[in-house]
Amino acid sequence: MRLRTNGYLFAAAALAVAAALASPSAFAFDVTDTDGKRHKLADYKGRWVVVNFWATWCAPCIKEIPEIAEFREANAARAVVLGIALDVENEAKTIEFAKKVGHAYPLVLGDDKTEKQFGKVKGLPTTQVFDPSGKRVYDRLGTVTRKSLEQVIATPPKT
Repeated sequence: MRLRTNGYLFAAAALAVAAALASPSAFAFDVTDTDGKRHKLADYKGRWVVVNFWATWCAPCIKEIPEIAEFREANAARAVVLGIALDVENEAKTIEFAKKVGHAYPLVLGDDKTEKQFGKVKGLPTTQVFDPSGKRVYDRLGTVTRKSLEQVIATPPKT
């Protein structure tokens, strides 16, 4: 694609945008959890990063939270887990609910900024996994288990 005025500039820009949109590693994020801690994908280079999107009304989401917590506990040395609640009407109630159902990992309250960084989630639950280089290697709509997540991080990253 090339425009006549400054064609090369526009063509180069169009190619750069297309490459960024097509690349799973383009999904770098910078979010803050409910404890005020920032989580940036770049800070976790060398570790696996699991991001789980859920909602309080989603029964399959709630069912998988203890499995994800077990995964995090068993793999804390090599993997980071973040949970992103997408149905936040009342912050305090969402945080309380998360604790009640075993959400024992950092909780991010989703908003428009979160959606811009990760893209629109097509359904819940959704889990994304980034390899140690920061490349998104897994994007699943549906429930996950400790075992399924361990299988993902057991796979050597593709270079």
